[in-house]
Amino acid sequence: MTTSIASAEALSALTELTEITRFAGVGTAVSATSYSQPELLEILGIRDPKIRSLFLNSAIDRRFLALPPEGRDGTRVAEAQGDLLEKHKKIAVDMGCRALEACLKSAGATLSDIRHLCCVTSTGFLTPGLSALIIRELGIDPHCSRADIVGMGCNAGLNALNVVAGWSAAHPGELAVVLCSEACSAAYALDGTMRTAVVNSLFGDGSAALAVVSGDGRVPGPRVLKFASYIIIDAVDAMRYDWDRDQDRFSFFLDPQIPYVVGAHAEIVVDKLLSGTGLRRSDIGHWLVHSGGKKVIDAIVVNLGLSRHDVRHTTGVLREYGNLSSGSFLFSYERLTDEGVTRPGDYGVLMTMGPGSTIETALVQW
Repeated sequence: MTTSIASAEALSALTELTEITRFAGVGTAVSATSYSQPELLEILGIRDPKIRSLFLNSAIDRRFLALPPEGRDGTRVAEAQGDLLEKHKKIAVDMGCRALEACLKSAGATLSDIRHLCCVTSTGFLTPGLSALIIRELGIDPHCSRADIVGMGCNAGLNALNVVAGWSAAHPGELAVVLCSEACSAAYALDGTMRTAVVNSLFGDGSAALAVVSGDGRVPGPRVLKFASYIIIDAVDAMRYDWDRDQDRFSFFLDPQIPYVVGAHAEIVVDKLLSGTGLRRSDIGHWLVHSGGKKVIDAIVVNLGLSRHDVRHTTGVLREYGNLSSGSFLFSYERLTDEGVTRPGDYGVLMTMGPGSTIETALVQW
C-alpha cells in the first residue's frame, strides 16, 4: 500500500497536533450459556413461520444469552422490568470484569496501572454506574478517574473511544480503558410481535475492553488519527429503546428500513473521515465494522465498495455471537489482532452504527 507525498505530509501534520493515543490491548467476555438459532426457536416455542424465518436467515449460528426462567408449564416467563435491571447489573458487571482482566493481560498491565475507566452500556440503567461497580468489584484504585456512557446504543463504543483518546492525550503515559458491557438478555420482551422478534433474533450478551495509552511509541497497537460522526436527522426514531405501555417495560424498536438508511449514508461519513488526509478508500487495508446484522453489513459493503474479505471479522462476530451492541467492533479488532496480518504503516477504519441514527468512524494506523 502506498500513499502520495501530499497525503503523508497531511497525516504528519495531523499527528503532530497532539499526543497520539495507541491501542495497548484488547479483551472480551460473554455470558455463561450459548444457544443456536434453532434451539432458541424451540425453547421459546416460536411457531410463526415469518418469525422462524427471521431467526434462521439471520447469518447467526449461535449467541450467548441468559434466558428468562421457566414457568410451571415449562414455557419461558416474561420478566418484570425490575428483574431485568437486576439481570443487567449482574451480567454486565461479571462480563465487564472478565473482559477488563483479559484486556490488561493483553496489554501486559495490571489493575494498578489503570488511571481512567470509561464504561459503556445501553441494556440497563445503573446508579452508581458500571464504572463504580467494577472498580469496587476488582479493587481498582479508588482514585481512578472514571466516566459512564449510558443509552447511546450500538455506536457508543467509538463515542467513548473519542472521549478517552482526548483524556489519554492530556495524560501521556497513563493507561486508560474503554469498557463496553452489554447484557442484551436484560432488554428482551416476549410478546410474539414482529417488533420484538427482530430484536430477539439478533442480539447477544458480550463485553469488550480496549486499553489505550499516549506518548509511548513502544506500544505495538495502532494509533488513533481521526474521528468523524454523522447523525441522520430524518431517522432519529428509526432505532430506539423506549417504554412499552402494553408490556409495562422498556422495549427496543428497529425500523426495517434502517439497514438501507445506514448504508446510503456510509459514504458521507467515510469521506468526511478521510478528508484532509490525502487517503482514498482503496488505501484502507482493514475495515472493522459493527456487526449490526446481515442486511446492515451487506448495505455497508455495497455502498462503500468493500469485499467480503474486508468484513470477514464483522461477519464472523455476527455468526458466532450475534449483535453485541457497543462492543461488537472490539470483538472484530481482537480477531484482527489474533490474525497477525497487520503491518506497520497499514491504515484501518473503525465504524459503528446506532440510534440517532448515527454512524461513528475512526481512522487508525499501525
